[in-house]
Amino acid sequence: GAVVRDVADLYEPVAAEKEQSIDIETATAATLNGDRDLIFQAVANLVDNAIKYTPPGGRITLSAAGRNIAVADNGPGIPPESREEVFKRFHRLEASRSAPGSGLGLSLVRAVAQLHDGSVRLEDGAPGLRAVLALG
Repeated sequence: GAVVRDVADLYEPVAAEKEQSIDIETATAATLNGDRDLIFQAVANLVDNAIKYTPPGGRITLSAAGRNIAVADNGPGIPPESREEVFKRFHRLEASRSAPGSGLGLSLVRAVAQLHDGSVRLEDGAPGLRAVLALG
């Protein structure tokens, strides 16, 4: 829960500039063992993407429960057929090529998940996208 709150605190001013809100939902038992800095960076990458691709006035939700951390937004999402591709290093979807970034963020998130015997998956946020970082 602390990592989620710290990432939200860091990114709240950035979201506010885009008139977005960041909400936090954490379970009291949301604790993880692992490299705090790497987990922080992975969650920060997910939040950065959510802010980048969610339109002004959008909502971003961070949640932590058990060994899972999720970042959801109500932006345009990622088509199901492209969800695996975005984890490749330097890969960017056509619609995001003009946005800032190098295409490394999600590959780093996956690497952190794997380092912690976990995984990352992208789900339909209906609307938007929900990214779930599951750590082992």
